[in-house]
Amino acid sequence: MPVFIKISQNKITDSKSFGKWYGRVASTKTMTYQELCKHMSEHNSVYGEDVCLGVANKLQSCMLEQLLEGKKVQFGELGVFYLSVKSTGADKEEDYNLGVNIQGLYLCFAPSRTDVNNLSSKMLKKKASFLNVKDMLESKTKPTSTGGTDTSDSGSSTGGNSDLPPSGTTGD
Repeated sequence: MPVFIKISQNKITDSKSFGKWYGRVASTKTMTYQELCKHMSEHNSVYGEDVCLGVANKLQSCMLEQLLEGKKVQFGELGVFYLSVKSTGADKEEDYNLGVNIQGLYLCFAPSRTDVNNLSSKMLKKKASFLNVKDMLESKTKPTSTGGTDTSDSGSSTGGNSDLPPSGTTGD
């Protein structure tokens, strides 16, 4: 399955990139936690959806507990979850007030870069195929002999997630 790309023009007039065209990932939907657990149970698992959901719930609560205790959590070969803060500065150390200067606490993720599952940007791009949403909407894509989609002229780019439904659906 390809990564869907929506190509759009920068319309911010005071930007150095005004008028240029950029690609953004277009998600077809957001998979819910329950849907992911159901999906896991359907992968030739001896465990049903309820067991997968129970294990995932426990994993989620334990990860949060460990993060709030100041630990980073390595999630298999996927990567590492950790916390970060947004903070304003103080002129002197003794003037720094945790309740005032800390403005936000963020959950962050660093993808794995091991040989087993290198999820760096460069390696993800090598593993992915891309499809321009416009090509799909205009039915310009041609089926290949293996039933896949010809993405040879769809181009590629990096960018944020636009959550735009690529197939004319309503998304979620």
